[in-house]
Amino acid sequence: MTTPMRSQYLAIKKQYPDIILLFRLGDFYETFDDDARIVASVCDVVLTSRPVGAPDGERVPLAGVPYHAVDTYVAKLINAGYKVAIAEQIGNEPPKGEKIVPRVVRRVVTPGTLVEPGLLTEKRNNYIAALVLDGAAAPPAPPIGGSAAPLPSQSRGEGGSPRSRGAGGGAGLAYADISTGEFAATEIGDGADVQRRVAEELSRLTPAELIYPVKDPRWAKEPPDLLSAICNLQSAIHVTPVPAWRFEEATARQALLDHFKVASLAGFGCDGRPLAVRAAGGLLQYLQETQQGDLPQIAGLRTYSTGEFMTLDEATRRNLELTEGIRSGTVQGSLLGVLDATLTPMGSRLLRARLTQPLLDVAAINRRLDAVAAWAEAVPRAELRAELRGLGDLERWTNRCVQGIALPRDLVGIREALARAEKIRSQGAGGRGQGTGSSGGNLQSAICNLQSHADIAALLAAAIADEPPATLATPGVIRPGFSAELDGIHLATRDAKAWIANLETVERQRTGIKSLKVGYNKVFGYYIEVTTANASLVPSDYIRKQTLVNAERYITPDLKEYEALVLNAEERILELEGQLFRQVLAQISAAAPRLLATARAIAELDVAAALAEVADANRYVRPVVADDAVIEIKAGRHPVVEKFLTGEPYVPNDTRLSPDDAIVILTGPNMSGKSSYLRQAAHIVLLAQIGAFVPAESARIGLADRIFTRIGASDEIARGQSTFMVEMVETANILHHATNRSLLILDEIGRGTSTYDGLAIAWAVVEYIHNHPGLRAKTLFATHYHELTDLAERLPHVVNFNVAVAEQGEKVVFLHKVVPGAADRSYGVHVAQLAGLPKPVVARAQEILADLEASGAAGPRRSALQQATVFQLPLFSAEDPVIAELKALDVNSLSPLAALNKLYELQQRVKT
Repeated sequence: MTTPMRSQYLAIKKQYPDIILLFRLGDFYETFDDDARIVASVCDVVLTSRPVGAPDGERVPLAGVPYHAVDTYVAKLINAGYKVAIAEQIGNEPPKGEKIVPRVVRRVVTPGTLVEPGLLTEKRNNYIAALVLDGAAAPPAPPIGGSAAPLPSQSRGEGGSPRSRGAGGGAGLAYADISTGEFAATEIGDGADVQRRVAEELSRLTPAELIYPVKDPRWAKEPPDLLSAICNLQSAIHVTPVPAWRFEEATARQALLDHFKVASLAGFGCDGRPLAVRAAGGLLQYLQETQQGDLPQIAGLRTYSTGEFMTLDEATRRNLELTEGIRSGTVQGSLLGVLDATLTPMGSRLLRARLTQPLLDVAAINRRLDAVAAWAEAVPRAELRAELRGLGDLERWTNRCVQGIALPRDLVGIREALARAEKIRSQGAGGRGQGTGSSGGNLQSAICNLQSHADIAALLAAAIADEPPATLATPGVIRPGFSAELDGIHLATRDAKAWIANLETVERQRTGIKSLKVGYNKVFGYYIEVTTANASLVPSDYIRKQTLVNAERYITPDLKEYEALVLNAEERILELEGQLFRQVLAQISAAAPRLLATARAIAELDVAAALAEVADANRYVRPVVADDAVIEIKAGRHPVVEKFLTGEPYVPNDTRLSPDDAIVILTGPNMSGKSSYLRQAAHIVLLAQIGAFVPAESARIGLADRIFTRIGASDEIARGQSTFMVEMVETANILHHATNRSLLILDEIGRGTSTYDGLAIAWAVVEYIHNHPGLRAKTLFATHYHELTDLAERLPHVVNFNVAVAEQGEKVVFLHKVVPGAADRSYGVHVAQLAGLPKPVVARAQEILADLEASGAAGPRRSALQQATVFQLPLFSAEDPVIAELKALDVNSLSPLAALNKLYELQQRVKT
């Protein structure tokens, strides 16, 4: 037989079998059984036991954490990969006829559903995503323990657009941040390379949690290998299986209709996007289940297309160090670390979002650039930033009010934020800091988006104390004067306490009993104590309450009345303050749409002013953005390297890429700045397309639909891939998916294998980029294979550049200046000397190098290269290249599917 408490716990735990259940018992949250063992291990708390059965005294493992510090322990459990259900007590006493206080789970905490400020990072969103794959888009999931389904091979379709051999169907992806109310969905389909594009979007979002539908219950313990093939982010994303019926279109659609209280989803842009509807509806139901509520902060759904933005795959984000440094793993040393001079959490989150999603619309980019230019003047910018500094997180505070979980100090934050917003608005209305021309008009428009919130500001000023306690468990949240009833209770309480304090003096005078005392204990409350010797002097209105050895204790009707007033006052004050606080939350919630609009406007102003501040401090200029294929940068600089370079100035360099000079072969020694030059070009293009000023004397940027990078070397041992294999996979991805509007940054292609193989691959890659009718992308190709410089003579759209070196006797000076022409040496031995190799090693290397150069063995023979290029597809020939390729095909060696694909490719080339 179990105790009533144990029975209640087991009943709740049955509903959450795979979730850690925190069970409120007084001042602690207790866990039992296996949950207790996990909590004790993860949270470093004592594992003990508790009797739960009679009469045999059965005991079960027990581990508890104090309620006031529960967020700390929840964070540890979440970081360890667990979910947490929080069961709260309802009231302090069991209902009549019951033996135990009722308890219910108020919410389930998962990595993607955090709302507690202590568990969130204020400068970035905490996304949860949902993924739905159409059956045709995904290979069937293997049984548990099976091998991962291979990615489909790729070929290029008409106009250079990506095509997927045999890939059909599509995917729906939705994501949300319940702390900010953001909710969006997209659909990826039309036979495109679904898995790759989903992976790119997940890489951009980096959600804390990803949910997906499952039919087979076995997958609830281990996600199918398909997800590994799609996102490759198992270590970064907590993956959660959800019953597949929640993602059925009818169920998902109805969930969205019910939540938004609409008759159609057309207003959200969902028409004709069933997979997006399924993903969004499934995600909404999961959030409703975990939050045990209606999610009032999710007030809208934004449907978008990934084609609206520049695509950046995971490798490019990593190689360009957009949001975190490769070595540090933090914002420090990243492009975001240089740009983020924002002063509000909302602004920082917006800047991060922009950096990971560059625009493809020239007009939209110019609007952002206008906003930055509007804050070029130092004085108005300084005034704005003075008000923004310390403004706080108006967006999340408002959403906490909407959710009904705001604390008193959240309301203080809103009050102070609105006061600062009003100052900014007043400055704009008064004409200060408006600037001139279109930039000034843009600035004025941005400031005017800050609506007046005089009603909410007045409410908060009148209702909430200047420095309220942290929670409603302590009186003092409501300001005196806001509620006559509350003020009356406070006044009556003060009067009652004063009456009781004076009672002893009054009664001694009235009775003549000099030893009379007024006291208090928790059992009998207030009392009047008279010694036995003075019993004859006790007035008739005294009521005997307790007899002691040498004294009697009494009460009077008046004393009982005042006692009741004093003892019940604090409970009544807390109850009434709670009611008033909830009323204030309701009024703020009603104004949430305009408060959130103000939060967004503040974020826009913050980002624009921050980018202007960075531009002013670092001599950035406004780029000219055009819808063409020309990139022309004068005296460009690497924003991150320049920021952290000490001891010498950064050497700027020009970059020009156009249809005529599409491919730059860049040669030069290591340590000379080739990689920095490659990255700075990519950074400048990306900065221009997010609407930021760029580190250069001038820049004209033709829109790039994608930036691809193949930089650096790394093994992926866990996936069984060598450095060279990773390099080839990334290169293949680039060649399959780049277009003539893409920017390709290729560093040392082919270096991971033998010299002959590496050179052959690098040569063939450049030829492919140049010759393919749907490609010829703008390309910066850094290499140590000097033989590749011959391509400039063979291919009309290839040009050579090198990083200049000055030789002073045996000393080599790297000038870090990119100049036209090809380098003839790598200076590898000199770099080794600079790195500190022992002198005998360096000396011997120089001897060996001299011998190799004398014998012609230092590199592949030109004759070998010339022989290899006999099979190159000629550029200018009387015979059509397609016909030549068709003649060269070995039809007997092709499978039927490969033959069809090749026929399709040739057909598309003929059409172009």
